[in-house]
Amino acid sequence: MASTTFAATSTYSPPARPSAGAGRIAGIDVMRGLVMVLMAIDHVRVYSGVPAGGPTAGVFFTRWVTHFCAPAFVFLAGTAAFLYGHKLADPKRLSRYLATRGLLLVVLELTVIKVGWTFTLDYSTVLGGVIWMLGWCMILMAGLVRFSPASVGAFGIIVMATQTLLRVFAHFVPALAPLWSFLYTGGNIELGKGGPNLLILYNIVPWIGVMAAGYGFGLILLRDPEERRRLCLRIGVGAIAAFVLVAGVIAALGAGGDNRAFIYRLLDQNKYRDSQLFLLMTLGPVIALLPYADDARGRVARALETFGRVPMFYYLLHIPLIHALSLLTWRLRDGAAQAGRFSNAPFVQIPPGQQWSLGLLYLVFALTIVILYPLCRWYASLKARRSSAVLRYI
Repeated sequence: MASTTFAATSTYSPPARPSAGAGRIAGIDVMRGLVMVLMAIDHVRVYSGVPAGGPTAGVFFTRWVTHFCAPAFVFLAGTAAFLYGHKLADPKRLSRYLATRGLLLVVLELTVIKVGWTFTLDYSTVLGGVIWMLGWCMILMAGLVRFSPASVGAFGIIVMATQTLLRVFAHFVPALAPLWSFLYTGGNIELGKGGPNLLILYNIVPWIGVMAAGYGFGLILLRDPEERRRLCLRIGVGAIAAFVLVAGVIAALGAGGDNRAFIYRLLDQNKYRDSQLFLLMTLGPVIALLPYADDARGRVARALETFGRVPMFYYLLHIPLIHALSLLTWRLRDGAAQAGRFSNAPFVQIPPGQQWSLGLLYLVFALTIVILYPLCRWYASLKARRSSAVLRYI
């Protein structure tokens, strides 16, 4: 993510918010920090055994509110890349940075993050999760940033809108099944005869489109604050309106024999693979709220901004921390952690009678955030004091 230098102090204190053209825009950090915090809810849910959605409103919305995380994170990563490139004023340097950072993220997903999820060294199956996808999208963006931001943004919108065309290619060219799995369909890919299985959860498409659209969106953030606010509201509210119109009609018709209440049919959009309606539902509010995030003040805003300044550091810490806290919680609650049942995390199956209550889930989530905050504050201060090339990558 884009870095900025400000006066070194013994303790971290967020700098005054810059103007649009000054480099870093605080609203991006606040919004990114918010989605990082929400992400922790879903990852605590994994170890709690609470299902990903369900018949009760509490379970459904515990999962639904975290749907904003990946789209916002990837979209704002594209925007941050644009702002960093604007600061560098050298597309070649930006391209090198994106390629090397993307490769690092792929390696981290397959090593550090995998171990954090499972606390094992079993590599019979490796997961292509959100950081895997983010890394590959950055590698692809390393080539795209040689073109104009407007062209990259247009490319991103086209990819998101036409993503389902890849189903046609996958159907008619089955010989390229591993490629289609990597790009769009997901699923298991056997890495050589007798080798480990690569389970792709997050595909390249439509996510490269989301990142490219976020890159093009950076042009809007260079405008004066009032115009920027107006454009963000138009784009965001327009996306929300399009979602409500299309998804509302589908939900009202009860497509597919879905007999749940209207609100569930409306909001329960396909995340894997991420449909056009899912992206409208999640990106619309993020874009509309971005100007308000820039104006946010107070302790909560400062805390979110701190998390948003060090998102990868937060991510690398929060999974093993949640895993460890969950094992401790299971032991305190049931007398035994039974760590082996999490060896295939994040795909954990726990019988309904043994799952945590939502109250316990949110208690562990709150404890996670309380522990992470001083660590992220320290790291943000370290990055502010030192202009190390290594620190720019984490």
